[in-house]
Amino acid sequence: MPTTAQEVYTATVRTLPPAERLRLAALILNELSRIDSPFTAVDSGDAWSRQDQSELTAFTLQYAATLYPEDEDLV
Repeated sequence: MPTTAQEVYTATVRTLPPAERLRLAALILNELSRIDSPFTAVDSGDAWSRQDQSELTAFTLQYAATLYPEDEDLV
C-alpha cells in the first residue's frame, strides 16, 4: 500500500481520467478550507501580518509599474 503522497499519486491518481482528478482535487481543497477542519491550511484570521502587508505592497507597486511605465510621456 502506498504511504507517501507521491506514491498515492503515481499508483492511483495518475490513472484517473482528468475529470475525476479535478473532482478529487476539489474534494481535497474543500476539506482543507473548511473552518471546522482540524487540518485547515487556510488562515481565517482577519489580521494582516507584516509579511502579508509586505507582499501586498510589493505586488501593488509591481502592478502599478506595468500600468504606468516610466518612459511613458506624462500628460
